[in-house]
Parts: sequence; C-alpha cells; structure tokens
Amino acid sequence: MKRLLSISTLYPAPGRAGFGRFVARQMEALAALDDWQVTVINPIGRPPVRMARYAALDAIPEMETHGPITVHHPRFTLVPGLSGPINPRLIARAIAPLARRLHGEGPFDLVDAQFFFPDGPAAASIARSLGLPLAIKARGSDIHLWGTRKLVRPQILEAARQATVLLAVSRALAHDMIDMGMPAEKIAVHYTGLDRERFRPLPRAGARQLISAIPALHVWSVGRMLLSVGALVPVKGQALAIRALTHLPGDVRLVIAGSGSEEGALRALVGALGLEDRVQIIGAVDHDLLPHLLCAADVMVLPSEREGLANAWIEALACGTPVVIPDVGGAREVVCDASAGRIAARTPEAIAQAIAEILADPRSQEAVAANAERFSWSANAEALAGLYEKAAARA
Repeated sequence: MKRLLSISTLYPAPGRAGFGRFVARQMEALAALDDWQVTVINPIGRPPVRMARYAALDAIPEMETHGPITVHHPRFTLVPGLSGPINPRLIARAIAPLARRLHGEGPFDLVDAQFFFPDGPAAASIARSLGLPLAIKARGSDIHLWGTRKLVRPQILEAARQATVLLAVSRALAHDMIDMGMPAEKIAVHYTGLDRERFRPLPRAGARQLISAIPALHVWSVGRMLLSVGALVPVKGQALAIRALTHLPGDVRLVIAGSGSEEGALRALVGALGLEDRVQIIGAVDHDLLPHLLCAADVMVLPSEREGLANAWIEALACGTPVVIPDVGGAREVVCDASAGRIAARTPEAIAQAIAEILADPRSQEAVAANAERFSWSANAEALAGLYEKAAARA
C-alpha cells in the first residue's frame, strides 16, 4: 500500500460540511480501493485579528478521522482580500512542520494538491522539502481566474514544472493549461465522479410533490420548474437566469439553491423585475435533499462565466434533468446532443430560447440520465489510482 499526502484548502469540516464535499468523496473513493492510504492536510485560513465571519472556524478540530482517512486542519494567517498572491507561502510555512512529522512517522510516496491555487505552489514547496513526487489537479477558476493574475501566474507555472503529473477535469481545461505554458506531456484528463446511488432518476412528479411538501423549502407544486444550483456569487450568473424568465411564459418558475454574497443583489433584481411570484431563493440545500430537488426540475440552468467541469452539471443529468449551460470549460464534453440539454450564449434571450426548446420537446429522464453513465466515483478512483501509481513510480 502506498501513502498519499493530499493538500486541499477545500475540504468538509464541522460547521461547513458541504465545503469541498467533492474532494472528500474523491479521497474516500481512492482510499476504498485499498491501494492508497490517504492523509489530508486541510489548511484553515484565519485573519490576524478576530473577525465575526471567521468565528465559525473555531469549531473545527485540529484533527479528525473520516473512515480510513485522517484529516488535519492546521491554521495559517491570511489577510482577507490582500494576501491571496502570497497565501501559498503562508500555507507552506504553517503546514511544513506537520508534514515533516507525518512523513517521519510513516513515509509518504506522493504529495498531491487538489487545486492549482493556492494549493499547488504550497504543495510544491512541501514536496520539495520531503523529496517526493507531486501531482496537481486543475478544476477551472484556479486556471481561468488565478492564472491571469500577474503575481500568481509565475507561481502556478513553476509548480507545474515541478509536478510529475498534472490533472485536468476536462479536455477543454487541459488545452487551456497547455496554452498557458504547461507541458502537455504531463497533463491527463481526470473527470469528476458521481454517487450513482444518490443521483439517479426518480419520477419527476413524485419528486416535485415531495419537495413542495417540505416546509423549509416552500417550493411551488405547480407550473414548470427551472432550477439553478450553485454558490450565489457573480461568476455563477444566476442573474442571467432570473432575467431569462422575462422571456418565458408565466407558468415557468425558477428555484435558486445556494448561498453567498450575491443573495441580496439577486433578491433586489427579482423585486425590480416584478418576479416575486416566479423566483424562489431557497438557500443552501441539504445534500440528502439535492437529488430530489434535481429530479423535480424540468431544466437545470447554470449560466457560469467560467467552469472546469461542474459537478452540478453531472448531478443534474444523472437525475434525468437536462441542463442549459454556456460554452465554458468542458460543456461540450457533457452536452453532446439535445438529450443532455443545450449550450447557450450568456444572454437572457439565448438562455430563454434554450429553455423553451427543451420544454417544448422534453426527453425522458432515462434518456437524459444516459449522458452521465460514464461518471462514477469508482471509475474516478480507479483512474486516479493509476495516475498516482505512475507518478510515484517515477520518483
């Protein structure tokens, strides 16, 4: 059995159970293969002075165990809104003693970073100090956003040069990494996984009845339902989905599931457009309810400005719900034909037209779900284990 040290700034912890859940699921699936023993270091950024919005982080323990995985939550000091470009250095300095101690107790075979920034450069520093090979995964914004910043781009490219293997969540993202200057021969596409027991088609009418009966959600039981799932931040484009409603019949309504800094602005937009009876913002949805919510929707709309390959796309398809998404990241690797939905320009008019086409000619949930058949956590883990075996062997 080989030993992996995984460094990820996104990972579930008490008080933020949904934070980086997909990373945790990937690590759990890898550990379940019995080929790799997984240890996670999840650095927790804290400001130098006490701030209310960071107070919940106090509840996160220094260490916890999730099945076969041990997760460490060391703290590092950051300056909100300012220290972004130097966060990798701050992280590396804070976690280096822990990484050295763990390596001394039981040597690791590989270090990985679950995001290219800030995780990648920090993990590169740790891998160098331990004399270990390095794997880094790119997921979207870590390349498309951070990779455009003058002080960050050189750090990303330097980490890529050091890495033994680079992973991309889609072919499109792999091409963007090559265009950025990363070595093509190191890059492998590694698609996201999916819990196929949880995300599967359930009869739409029954799912709608169930969701509408939950008092905390108050989702309408009648009319055609659009759903947008994602953090309420500008890059996700929920405002475009709201504006698209003005070009659709009055019985088409939109449910927005998520939380974030844009909630106030989105509620103000709903009021300004007079759509209070057609838009519901229901906040973050419990992971156990999400499959039912996806199955209840006629269309899932997520007009993101950028993505790698969004988990929300795959989860919607697996539930038999077609998607309307822009031509970003791996969209064309997911929407291969009309049964999966539509790729639409990021304008209210184009989004509305795509939705109207799907509503006018709905496909069966089974036909839609077939588009997600190649995604599973077991396939994800087996592919990852193979890539990591090769990387460790090159050491």
